[in-house]
Amino acid sequence: MSNFADKALLPTGMVDVLPPDAEFEAHVVERLLASFKAYGYDQVKPPLIEFEESLLGTSGGAVANQTFRLMDPASQRMMGLRTDMTLQVARIGTTRMKKAARPLRLSYAGQVLRVKGSQLRPERQFGQVGVELIGSDNPASDAEVIVMAVEALNALGSAEISVDLGLPSLVTAVCSYLSIDDETNTRLQTTLDRKDLSGINALADTLGPSITATLSALLSAVGPVDSALKAVKEIDLSDAAAQQWQALVDTVGHIRQANSAISLTVDPVENRGFEYHSGPTFTLFARGVRGELGSGGRYRAGNGDTPGEPSTGLTLFMDTVLRSVTPPEELRRLYLLHGTTPTVAKKFRDEGWSTLQGLNETEDPKTEAMRLSCSHILVDGDARILKEDV
Repeated sequence: MSNFADKALLPTGMVDVLPPDAEFEAHVVERLLASFKAYGYDQVKPPLIEFEESLLGTSGGAVANQTFRLMDPASQRMMGLRTDMTLQVARIGTTRMKKAARPLRLSYAGQVLRVKGSQLRPERQFGQVGVELIGSDNPASDAEVIVMAVEALNALGSAEISVDLGLPSLVTAVCSYLSIDDETNTRLQTTLDRKDLSGINALADTLGPSITATLSALLSAVGPVDSALKAVKEIDLSDAAAQQWQALVDTVGHIRQANSAISLTVDPVENRGFEYHSGPTFTLFARGVRGELGSGGRYRAGNGDTPGEPSTGLTLFMDTVLRSVTPPEELRRLYLLHGTTPTVAKKFRDEGWSTLQGLNETEDPKTEAMRLSCSHILVDGDARILKEDV
């Protein structure tokens, strides 16, 4: 391998983001954070790396197998590189900002790193933008986060967004009085993830006919929100399960009150990716775009010493978001001939131009401007399109 190729080689799942894509991503991040700020979410910036016990404590164990670890040479303690920013921001809210007024609204943006990619997201490093609403168990808080996310994405040109609502805690509530061993629980979760109705019925001897009938009915209820709500209403749920389900029903009501145009579907048994969530969850999709735009839901934000505060989080995945939003407009790059005064150059920059100053005399300024990917050239004080005769 040549020295050049060796230097250009990157680890699997890592990429260099080049112009104009890097600038476009920064622009989208800035607009998303501005949209969240308009709803009262203040930005925080957690570190890229933390001590392992704080990064992976409590709910963080769900992402432990995706975490890069290394030894801190200063303290001789193990550290981890963040795989997700949600729990970091929750830590900030419940420790550094524990005396701040509730509900606490925080936003964030940054890069995360994971040990392995997935089929839908092969990248191991990618950007996240999100929010955490800490200290409220009102379904209106879940609805606020969902509606805010959809409106922020719509403003960027991401159209035909659908929100898939879930309730991972519902299955736990349905099976709450059963003693299920780890093997059976794994089998049950796998069967539900695969939407395997026959597999659920095959567990009747282990779970009992009443439980399997309830789970089968919940699995059959997956679909558009109205039909799903109607189907689950006919299921005889236990008091604990009915209370869990009512939280999702109330969330739907608040969403429709705020923005009735949002497309909603419901999957009452979905659990993948929501291992530490304790209430309604959601995943955002855009028509024709591979992978989810983002996801989030209700969980308990704690520091390990307390049961934790009721919270709702949202994480948007920038690699997917960028595939869904309106592409950037062609950059207006103006070539300034050698000798153009700083005053003239500043005038055009103040008008929104990106200016490239000719550093040397050239016999053919137009060719030089095109070589530098300029869209316009300054001629007699006017910016002229390069495609025109000048």
